[in-house]
Amino acid sequence: MSGETQFIEVHGYRRAFRMAGTGPPLLLIHGITDSSGTWAPVFDALAEHYTVIAPDLLGHGQSDKPRGDYAVGAYANGMRDLLSVLGIERITVVGHSLGGGVAMQFAYQFPEKVERIVLVCPAGMGAGVHPAFRLATLAGAGPALMAITSWPVRTAVTAVVPIVTALGGLGLGPDAEYVLRLYGHLAEPGARNAFLRTIRAAADRRGQTITMLDRGYLAAHLPTLVIGGTRDTVIPSGHAGRAHRAFPGSRIEIFAGAGHFPHHFDPDRFVKLIRAFIEETDPAVFDPLRWQRTLRRGLPIVGLPSPAVSTEPAPVTTPAPPAAALQAVQPATAQTVGSEPA
Repeated sequence: MSGETQFIEVHGYRRAFRMAGTGPPLLLIHGITDSSGTWAPVFDALAEHYTVIAPDLLGHGQSDKPRGDYAVGAYANGMRDLLSVLGIERITVVGHSLGGGVAMQFAYQFPEKVERIVLVCPAGMGAGVHPAFRLATLAGAGPALMAITSWPVRTAVTAVVPIVTALGGLGLGPDAEYVLRLYGHLAEPGARNAFLRTIRAAADRRGQTITMLDRGYLAAHLPTLVIGGTRDTVIPSGHAGRAHRAFPGSRIEIFAGAGHFPHHFDPDRFVKLIRAFIEETDPAVFDPLRWQRTLRRGLPIVGLPSPAVSTEPAPVTTPAPPAAALQAVQPATAQTVGSEPA
């Protein structure tokens, strides 16, 4: 993976990111407990055509892990401030999992900055989520998480990963090995606390609480691509279809056999999809008056039938309209990156 990790201070906190390539800027936002390293299978190929920026969200990877605000709105503010420091005014955003929720929130809060959006197995499409995340929202989850990420337990888990994977991976399907590796990151107290604050800002015992379904209609003029996997068990695979229905004019591509990480399952296909999407769509242009009129009409997409979905590794074919902005996940208020959240 090219693009050595760089560091920059924003609001007094060290933020890690990778940046490489030339051409139109492309922001890659990872999911919870993950880091910019998740994009390694596709980073170099994308950097051949774009200026790729892949940050470690606050509380993740090599970025600082302060006691602060880890809601998606704060994460979106963090992305705005990082891009501002780097001198990037407008960008295509790719968000995976919780990063998809952050991407949607970013486009909702700062529609003038977003040219296109790609949602990869995104959060914010309904309550469904793997039971482990629901458990992490309960009282007593902190001590329990500290216990199960202790050195003896992690050593034991590492030893049985091949067996666990062979037996179905604790309901994680094809992603078991990678997800179990991520779980080891929570042994560090700062990362563990950031994880708990992040998940509790995004879910409760009944599942996800963040949602964009009530504001998806705002994305009618924002080119949107949704990517999912048929074997995603972290977030139900059907949520990709919900995202497609919620974003008028969006494209959708489903990777047959892929789990929660389509960019790991078939990197070449993933890169081709991103390139085709960018080349075949015009960048959104934010129109404040159109945004105002759309808000006044307020027409959420409800109860549409499930779309026909491609499961073959073919290029994107569904037409997508140009321009504007979208929903997000939670009502956002102005926050500083320092108090940002994954």
